[in-house]
Amino acid sequence: MSPRTKNWLAAYVVSALIFAVLDVVWILLVANPLYQSQIGHLLAPKANLPGAVLFYLVFVAGMVHYGVRPNSPGATVRQRVTGAALFGFFTYATWALTGFAVLKDFTALVALTDILWGAAACSLVTWVTASVLRRRLRKPAVA
Repeated sequence: MSPRTKNWLAAYVVSALIFAVLDVVWILLVANPLYQSQIGHLLAPKANLPGAVLFYLVFVAGMVHYGVRPNSPGATVRQRVTGAALFGFFTYATWALTGFAVLKDFTALVALTDILWGAAACSLVTWVTASVLRRRLRKPAVA
């Protein structure tokens, strides 16, 4: 396996673990109560597990690519976090604003909260990942 691939996979695993913990806490403490109070009648009785797993696999790959950038040794932490914030903002805004536009009773509060969460979560995950992998991220990956 090439050093570039190892860098990317290390960043993916670290980001996925951090995001999973952070998102579970967010869902339990903020999202579920907010969703129940604002759009509870739109929610399925239980989450679609395959859909959730696919979301996490794809979303973390995007966060690593646009935020962590494990094979860009010249990128500063600020550039990485800014890229992650923009990725989170645009992806969550796509979901939230589409829901707001086409779903009956989807509230502006839920949309705004989701958008802010996307930007904040991606920023935090990228910052922590970059901190944990700082030595690996500063070295050029030869391959």
